[in-house]
Parts: sequence; C-alpha cells; structure tokens
Amino acid sequence: MKPLRRIACAIAFALPLSGVALAAQRAPAVTTAADQRFTRLADRYFDTYYFPTNPSTATSDGFHAWDGQLEDYSRAGVEANVKALKQWEARVSAVDPNTLSEYVQGDRTLVLNNIRSTLLTLQTIRPWQKNPDGYSSGIASSAFTLMERKFASPETRLRALIAREKQMPAALANARQNLDDPPKIYTQIALEQLPGLVGFFQHDVPSAFADVTDANLKQQFAASNGAVVKALQAYQRWLQADLLPRSHGDFRIGAQAYRDKLKYDEMVTLPLDRLIAIDTADMHANQQQFARVAHELDPSKTPQQVLAELAADHPASNQLLTVFRGSLDKLVDFIRQRQIISVPSDVRPIVEETPPFMRATTFASMDTPGPYENAAKEAYLNVTLPDPSWSKQRTDEFMAQFSYPVINSVATHEAYPGHYIQFLWMHRLHDRVRKLLGANTNVEGWAHYSEQMMLDEGLAQYLYPHDRRQQLLLRLGQLQDALLRNARFIVGIKLHTGQMSMAQAVDFFVSQGYQSRAVGEVETKRGTADPTYLYYTLGKLEILKLRADVEKKQGKDFNLERFHDAFMQQGFAPIAIVRKAMLGDDSPVL
Repeated sequence: MKPLRRIACAIAFALPLSGVALAAQRAPAVTTAADQRFTRLADRYFDTYYFPTNPSTATSDGFHAWDGQLEDYSRAGVEANVKALKQWEARVSAVDPNTLSEYVQGDRTLVLNNIRSTLLTLQTIRPWQKNPDGYSSGIASSAFTLMERKFASPETRLRALIAREKQMPAALANARQNLDDPPKIYTQIALEQLPGLVGFFQHDVPSAFADVTDANLKQQFAASNGAVVKALQAYQRWLQADLLPRSHGDFRIGAQAYRDKLKYDEMVTLPLDRLIAIDTADMHANQQQFARVAHELDPSKTPQQVLAELAADHPASNQLLTVFRGSLDKLVDFIRQRQIISVPSDVRPIVEETPPFMRATTFASMDTPGPYENAAKEAYLNVTLPDPSWSKQRTDEFMAQFSYPVINSVATHEAYPGHYIQFLWMHRLHDRVRKLLGANTNVEGWAHYSEQMMLDEGLAQYLYPHDRRQQLLLRLGQLQDALLRNARFIVGIKLHTGQMSMAQAVDFFVSQGYQSRAVGEVETKRGTADPTYLYYTLGKLEILKLRADVEKKQGKDFNLERFHDAFMQQGFAPIAIVRKAMLGDDSPVL
C-alpha cells in the first residue's frame, strides 16, 4: 500500500464545508483494547519511522516538524530504511487480525502492505540505483513543498528551505555513488527534466520568497540556492558526459515483482494474463463504441479521420487554463442537480500550469494540501502547457490531447467528481491510517470511473441539450481517454515482463489507444518508471463491479448518490477492503 502523493494522486485536506448535509464519515469508534493497541502502534510507525525518513512527505501531509530536513539519499540511508522496515514488518505482522474490528483490520492491512511495498521498491525494484531523475526531481519536489503553500510566514518557510537546500548537493553526490548501469531511458528523462529544474531554482524558487526583507536571511538563501543550481548543472554535465554513455540497464521489473507490487499496492492477485484478457475485452468494447459514435458523427469518414478532426478542435495554448476554469462550475451544477454525490465544499481548485519538475511526464494533475495541513488549504489543478520554444507541428501534436471534449473529461477526472471531490470527502475521515495510505485503484479508479459515469448520467445532454454533435463529441472524448487508459494497462504489464519494446509500446498507444504519437511517446516514457499505471482502468472496472453488486443486493432501494457517498466513507482503501465494508463479504473484485 502506497503513501498517496500530494501531486497527481494527492491526499485529503481541510476546507470549509458548505451547508450540504453529508453522511458522517469517520472510523467506527475504537473501543476494544486490541484496536487501541494497534492504533497506538500505527501512530508510532508514522511518528518514529514514516515521517522522519520522509520529511518532504511530512511537509506535504501538514506535519511541519521535519520541514528543515531532507530525505537521506545515501546507500547507508537505504540500508537503514530496509533494516527499520523489516523490524516494523515483524511488529505489525505480530498483531493478530482476528482480535481487531473489521475496520481496524483494514488499517492493519494498509500499514503492512505499505511496509512491504516500500521494501519491494528498495530491495527489488531499486530506483535509487537505477533512476537519476529520482534525485534531481526529488530535491526540486522537496523545495516545492515549502514554497507552494503559505502554511507559515515566508521567513519561517525560507529558513526551512535553506536548511533543506544545504543538504541537496550531498543528495546529488549520493546519486553519483548509487547509480549503477541505469536504463538509458531513465537517464534521458533526467536530462530532459534538468534544464527546467535548473530554471526552477534560478527563477521560481527566489520569486516565491521575494517578499522576505531580512537581509541576512536573503544572503543565506542566495548562497544555499546558488549551491543547488551549481550542483544541478554539474549533475547535468555528469549525466550527459559520464552516465549516459554507460546507461545500458533494464527498466523492466519482471513478472514476479509486478505481481508483488499489485498485491501490496492494490490488493489484486489475479494472474497477469488474466488481467490482460480483462483489459483487452474492455478495450475492444470501447473501440467498438468509438466506431459507432464516430459513424454517427460522420458516416463518410473512418474513426481515425473523425479522431483527427476531434484532436484539431482545441483552444489556443494561451487560452487552455481559462477554458479549464470555465468547465468547473458547470460540472458542479450538474452533480448537484442530478444528485450524483454530495459536494462537501463550494471552494474551487486553482487552475495553474504544471510545476517544471513534472512537465516531462504529466499532462494534468490535481495537487491538494495534506490531510493535516490546517493553514494553507489551496488545491491546484495543474495543466501542462506546450513549451514556447517548440515548433508549430510539435505544439499541435501536444495540444491534440486537449480538444474541448477531452478537456471536459480531464476536468471531470481531476476535479468534479474525481480527485478533488474525493479529497474534500477525506476531510471528514477521522482515521489516520486511511488519511495517509491508500490504493491508486481507488484514487485513480474513482476518477476514471467518474468520466464514464457522468456521461452515462446525462452530462452531455445537460451541457448541450439541443446539439447532438457536441453530445457525441463529448462521448468520443471520454472514449479516447478510456482507450488511453486501456493502452496503459497492457503496455505496463507487457513492457515490464519483456513482451513489448518501447517502440512497440508507442505504436500500441497510437494504433489501439487512439493517441497521437507525441502522447504515445510521453506515455511510454512514463510507463518505464510507473509499471502499474494500469490502476486507472483496473480501479474503474472494480468500482463498476462493486456498484453492480451493491445494486443487485439492494434492488429497488439502490440510490446512486448514496452509493457514491458510502464509497467515499471508506477513504482511499483498496477496493477489496471497500467491498467487504459495503457488501459484507470477500467476493472477487473482478
């Protein structure tokens, strides 16, 4: 089970609630002695291991005791983490789940799987040994957590940043010692990211603290920040001249590690070939529906020709953020009118450009404050814009993913009722484990499910009551996004089990996922380091099955809003845990 990242797959946060009457969302009262003992054990795990070894995560989550610290990137730090995690695994495993209430049993599973997933990453997948971008983008992300939100005065946050920056050159020195025959694609991605990271520290970071007037503090910052810039520039030169020529490693994690990662992160244990068969069937169904919709739009053209016209119908790049902002109010109005899900807050997320260290592999993401952040409560819908230096052809290919119908689908996924609504609901969750740990099949599965569900419930007719063409285009955009996620599903498994090359993966995104080649290249690069990005479609299919099973059980008493609200009350837990809570059994997730 993974800690949920604040960026892209962010966690819950506190915002002022509107007057909507929501079902109480809190863990059942811990009344047994065994439940209380486990809750104290979980607290010790977070307070004495988890946050001290992940200080940047602590900052994002709203715990600021570690703001001046940086992760230990050294080999000794990795070995110390492995030793500590094995000790924690023994402690948590020793707790007999049969002595715990059902809800706390789920918490025990979340903590234990988080430990085992982290051990798998450190010992088997070993990104600290293979991925140079983890160091350079990692330190940039750590700085970003201190500058993006004003949880304390600029002076206080700048002091913490200076303390972190002083440790960053050593982190890049650790990279030189740790990296051993990385995959070429990993080194190339790091090199692609580095100019933006250097610019980030040269311009963005100083701008964030321009209001600081303390001359001594500004002098200290100039020194620490300048040292980071020089260290990154030297790191870039070293990657280009030294590491890249000897980057011959394999990014593939292999079938066994893939199965283990799915088991620990998502509680999914189906054989990989069975998972491929499930996704292939869903992909073919989506392709067939795409063909039907495209034929109704223009029977004289092939689906690919209709898709090309769809891709060309996008706003100018300098209007993209404005168009995204305008889509949010309409989505909220529809949700409330059709009673899709309770909306906990009237506060909208802020739409802004994606931070530099995420632009090479991310098109759009939701970035929310942590669950324990009480001061800076802003949430950001990040949208990646094309680089101004790109050619017109490259810009047009990039913007093909942001056609007007796809923008609606992205806004649904990232904000309403996707990630942002789910994070608002987490404000009402009074369970530390489920605020901090969860499954991407829940988080991304919910957001991807929302794209389809909203159109199934009549969103297109609501937005365009008298325009059948626009209704069809919205469905076409949703299906194109679904096919993108279908392609991720198969590419992720086949790339990492040696059944597909990177070139074949790019072709697969184009031919089967109905994406532009530029998108296919970015998606393939992402897949090399995010092997289980099948969790979008996997989670959606799990939720659809759960919904069908609940509806079958409840019959005429089934209510969609009540189902969605009940789903939210389980936090970000894997669907297997959610199923048991909502259905009272251990029936298969798929």
